Amino acid sequence: MPFYSGKLLKKVVKSKKQQIKKQKTADYDFIAYFCLDKSVQQVKIMLETKKRDISYQPAGQFEETRFEKIHNVIFESSDEASLQVAEEIANLIRDKQSKGETCVLGLATGSSPIRVYEELVRMHREEGLSFKNVITFNLDEYLPMEKDNRQSYHHFMHEHLFNHVDIDPENINIPDGMVPPEKTKEYCLSYEKKIKDAGGIDFQLLGIGRTGHIGFNEPGSHYNSGTRVITLDHITRVDAGPAFLGIDNVPRKAITMGIATVRSARRIVLLAWGQNKADIIKKTIEGEISSEVPATYLQEHDNCTFVLDEAAGSELTRNKTPWLVDESLEWTEPLTAKAVVWLCSKTDKSILRLTDKDYNDNGMSGLLTQEDSYDLNIRMFNRLQHTITGWPGGKPNADDTKRPERAEPAKKRVIIFSPHPDDDVISMGGTFDRLVQQGHEVHVAYQTSGNIAVSDKDALRYAEIANTIAPSKEAQAIIDAIKAKKDSSIDPIEVRKLKGYIRRGESYAATRYLGLDDRYVHFLDLPFYETGTIKKKSLSEEDYQIMVDIIKKVKPHQIYAAGDLADPHGTHKVCLDAVLEAVKRLKKEPFMNDCWLWLYRGAWHEWDIDQIEMAVPMSPDQVLRKRNAIFCHQSQKDGVMFQGNDSREFWMRAEERNKETAEWYNKLGLADYAAMEAFVRYHF
Repeated sequence: MPFYSGKLLKKVVKSKKQQIKKQKTADYDFIAYFCLDKSVQQVKIMLETKKRDISYQPAGQFEETRFEKIHNVIFESSDEASLQVAEEIANLIRDKQSKGETCVLGLATGSSPIRVYEELVRMHREEGLSFKNVITFNLDEYLPMEKDNRQSYHHFMHEHLFNHVDIDPENINIPDGMVPPEKTKEYCLSYEKKIKDAGGIDFQLLGIGRTGHIGFNEPGSHYNSGTRVITLDHITRVDAGPAFLGIDNVPRKAITMGIATVRSARRIVLLAWGQNKADIIKKTIEGEISSEVPATYLQEHDNCTFVLDEAAGSELTRNKTPWLVDESLEWTEPLTAKAVVWLCSKTDKSILRLTDKDYNDNGMSGLLTQEDSYDLNIRMFNRLQHTITGWPGGKPNADDTKRPERAEPAKKRVIIFSPHPDDDVISMGGTFDRLVQQGHEVHVAYQTSGNIAVSDKDALRYAEIANTIAPSKEAQAIIDAIKAKKDSSIDPIEVRKLKGYIRRGESYAATRYLGLDDRYVHFLDLPFYETGTIKKKSLSEEDYQIMVDIIKKVKPHQIYAAGDLADPHGTHKVCLDAVLEAVKRLKKEPFMNDCWLWLYRGAWHEWDIDQIEMAVPMSPDQVLRKRNAIFCHQSQKDGVMFQGNDSREFWMRAEERNKETAEWYNKLGLADYAAMEAFVRYHF
């Protein structure tokens, strides 16, 4: 039986409120959502005894919408969600302690549960939460993988949880990544037996991969599979590539709990954060059960909840196209724009060609109760038209009433914050070029050194060139350190500095190409990034102060920052958090009254058309200039270390994305441009 925190309970109740008939007694109707099989008197007794073991109805007995088959709760942020999940786990541990029972937890690794573990550690230190009665079983481990390797899940769990709480080491169970091949079958059977002997898993925490895997149960996994050795899917290895500094270093096999093992847990909570999980979450929650998406097997578990942030839940039908779910919804302006763009795509029509029948046939008749389709179409067309501007800094001496940016001051001070040393040109190179050409005072602030993204091969080449031109002990020491490096080791500081200098040189080459004077280029080297590993430190006061100082120095009228938040623990998200915190601290400064913040997206996603508030068109010549600026970042070309799930080079992705945005505008009935860069304004 699950133990919900107050906030999580409210979320769960809210998510079911429109689907489940309430009891009429206000004092206990929140309990009644989960106790439809109980009488009024039974519910009252539950309240009087103050029980918190409120169970979900089995998944098949309720309907979040007619599309959904797994109960899910969506939070505004992954932080908020993680805190509530941690509280549920803590409540379970405490309740088991009060009964003198052990609490058996199934635990996951990866970026998704990190914040949950951080909160559990905080509860241990500050609230006395004890893990003395806790037995843990981890889902999986790479094979082969030594325990002390920084990429091992043994290392991960001790770094994030076990080293910081009072759990008995004998109660920690993590699959052995060095079990000999001839003993793997026997080992896997023994792992299953240990779970059974412990009484089974009370609470199983899960993440989900883009293949739909839970644990390492890749597509094709059987419903009744147990703990076993499995070959990793290529997509899974691609996603793990950054942590291993390249896909070639990612193991091809792993030991994992099976689907049946996971499903035997009495309570399952799956975490998913970020836009890059949205598609697989939709398939899992709304699709048919299939071995091709192993997570869909959870549809048949009677006590499973998916805990999502808004981005991860964005593709669910009730969020993506809510008019197909609820005919009585409130038609706000943003929702109307979203619906009209979707309708154009569905009917393959431009905005001004949509008819009453198009709206009525696609669940949008409610829109026509407020205005007829002719007026609605014109209003939505004009809304989109007004986002287009060739003057991203504002057009001087022009009526700016219907333009995305202000006309005055005619010459603006601008800061372009770039998380890595190439995000500026990849994400907004055309707009960058336009701002410089139109005479604005443009500053570029590279938030991190980007040193970890430089390969040893490139660093060695530069070190050898330097040593050839001017032989030195320092250059030779760097050469020796690179040649002696092991896969799991961290670069010494001298190597990291060289890699940072390589990125700096490339950045100068790009900004000079776009006509920007070197004195307007700033390298912030925020300390949170400088760990030498994929895992970064939390933002510190030093990071915030660096951000505050650069903004106070420039006093900008415009700030551009990366809003590409696919991974809540990724560098882009952390860098945006740094921007927002700095802006928050400076909001009382007089110059901030005239400062606007525009968010761009990176090489991975673009803003949805209905979200765009400023679209900057590019001519074919400007597309080529942007490409050449990206080419200046040679260390990130031809075999880039962090390729992600797209085999194309960054310049190819950027051009294709900008071209698609322009094509969308054209399909909706607007002008035909070669490419467009898109921005959303952040209101602080």
